[in-house]
Amino acid sequence: MQFIKSIFSPILATMKFIQEHFKAMIFLLIVFLIFAPTSNKDLTPNNLQQINLFGPIMEVSEVVAQIDEAAKNNSIKGILLNVDSPGGAVAPSIEIAYAIKRAKELKPVVVYASGTIASGSYYASIWANEIIANPGSMVGSIGVIMQGADVSELMSKVGIKSQSVQAGKYKKVGATDREWTEYEKNELNKVIYGTYDLFTSDVANARGLDIKKRDSFANAHIFTAHQAKDVGLIDTIGVAYDAKNRLSELSGVAQPKWNEEDKFDKLMKKISAQTAVTLHTYFPSLVLK
Repeated sequence: MQFIKSIFSPILATMKFIQEHFKAMIFLLIVFLIFAPTSNKDLTPNNLQQINLFGPIMEVSEVVAQIDEAAKNNSIKGILLNVDSPGGAVAPSIEIAYAIKRAKELKPVVVYASGTIASGSYYASIWANEIIANPGSMVGSIGVIMQGADVSELMSKVGIKSQSVQAGKYKKVGATDREWTEYEKNELNKVIYGTYDLFTSDVANARGLDIKKRDSFANAHIFTAHQAKDVGLIDTIGVAYDAKNRLSELSGVAQPKWNEEDKFDKLMKKISAQTAVTLHTYFPSLVLK
């Protein structure tokens, strides 16, 4: 009897393991079926890379890293930057602009304005080989702004007074507890116009425009796609299909293979969308903004 048990012990141990971990094995099988390649085509590396620049520009390390990695990857023959952003901080916008400039030295880069390409997001895009804008996109707003609130009246009403100790005449420039003085406004204007000169000069150099005529393409003008083309801010008007085809042409790629969205991210977005529909169905007045 002991001999028989020893013979069947591996089988019995396997069955015991399956019984104890059945749910975990089913879960792993589902995960594998979701994320496993569906065909041999999925195993083929992409030769064109789309990178998205959406929303306000504040923290851009991930976007810059994606651009740099695509530029260094010999399998990728061209980069498409899909932009829908109202702009943002100056320094991060310049980080993206210089990443595009570096990439352009190695392979074609096309920017596609799928929505808004304005202010900082336009700055980020200027060094691309071409800028293609959706017919319904908004372009431009080449300007610089710095603003702050004067809450002194509110502070007075609630009985709050501010106090500070500082060294340097301009240390409290931009303070919100009082109205700005003329010399403080002049100090801020020095920074604003210095940055504006940098912005417009880079746009003129990158786009081949006359800096002496910057009021026609800058000055915070907001343009439609057609108007932007007339003043030289974009090259072509088209949709995503056109932008992708143009990059394929510039890259010399006969059979384009684009990077696909991560399957896990796609799954999470799908779940989020289904949840939002459910919430709207049962709680129609609930809106998340």
